[in-house]
Amino acid sequence: MVEFGYWGLFLASFLAATVIPFSSEAILSGMILAGANPVGALLVATLGNWLGGMSSYGIGRLGSMERVTRWLRVKPHQVHRMSEFIKGRFVWASLLCWMPVFGDVIAVTLGLFRANVWITSVGMLIGKAVRYVVWAWLTLEAMQWFG
Repeated sequence: MVEFGYWGLFLASFLAATVIPFSSEAILSGMILAGANPVGALLVATLGNWLGGMSSYGIGRLGSMERVTRWLRVKPHQVHRMSEFIKGRFVWASLLCWMPVFGDVIAVTLGLFRANVWITSVGMLIGKAVRYVVWAWLTLEAMQWFG
């Protein structure tokens, strides 16, 4: 996807934040190694990944507890217990939406439990941005080490 430039990076980052397994970090590194502006690449990757995460949140909002208990055979008391556990922890949960595999589940769960959209979106944006900043920094450091 590197040959598609910033649009490819945006698409890769968006897809990586959904249930489609994809490594947007590798594309970000490839863009930086190919000479792209690191700040521009960082912004594009963050925006794409954040919008992908918010789409997972939106999918969760479309769901209902009744469907979860019926289709996934989760007992209502287990859903209630999870709801009580996550309530009040929406900020921390949204910050963790950057995590591979689990981040998608967290985003859908936040939507399912009707977490505040503003808190979720800001927390998710911060978490995803920090992840990409660290990744871009590591890429730039590796470039200096290996010339």
